[in-house]
Amino acid sequence: MGNKQTIFTAQQLDAYQDCTYFTRKEILRLFYRYRDLAPQLVPLDYTSAPDVKLPYELIGSMPELKDNPFRQRIAEVFSEDGEGNMTLDDFLDMFSVLSEMAPRDLKAYYAFKIYDFNNDDFLCKSDLEKTLNKLTRNELTEDEVRMVCEKVMDEADLDNDGRLSLEDFQHMIVRAPDFLSTFHIRI
Repeated sequence: MGNKQTIFTAQQLDAYQDCTYFTRKEILRLFYRYRDLAPQLVPLDYTSAPDVKLPYELIGSMPELKDNPFRQRIAEVFSEDGEGNMTLDDFLDMFSVLSEMAPRDLKAYYAFKIYDFNNDDFLCKSDLEKTLNKLTRNELTEDEVRMVCEKVMDEADLDNDGRLSLEDFQHMIVRAPDFLSTFHIRI
C-alpha cells in the first residue's frame, strides 16, 4: 500500500533469515549498508536478484574492516570469486559469521580459512608466520615470530605432522576463551 519500496520478496527475506543469524530488520539494515558503499551500482529493488558485485576496494574501506589487518583475507574468504569482490549474499554471509550470534565452530572454521593464506586446508609454518605478523603488525623480530610459531605447533599439532588441520585448530580455539569476543563485527 502507498509508496512503500519493495526491496526483497517475502521469500527472499525468509531465505536470508534461514541462512543467516539475522532478523528481517537486520537484513534490511545490512542491505542499506551494502548499498551505501555504491548507490550507483546497487539497485533498491532486489526482487529480480540482480547480478551486482562490489569491488574489494569498497568492501575493504568499510569502517568495520578498514583497520583490520586481515581485511583482504576476510574479503577473499567470504567472496564467491575469492578476490574480495562481494555480492550481497557474500556480504550477508560475512556479517553473519562475524556476528555475535554465530556459533564458535562456524567462527573457528572461517578463522582457519582466513589464516590459511596458501589455501591448502592446513595451517603451515608460513601461514602461522603471516598470521602472527598481521596480528602484531610486524612488531616482532624474526626470532620472536619463529619461537611463537614453534610453541603454537608444539601445543596444537595433535598428530605431529608439522601443520595444523582444522581439527587441530578447533581444539586450540576451545582453550581460547576470548576467541568468540574478538572474532566478530557489530552491525
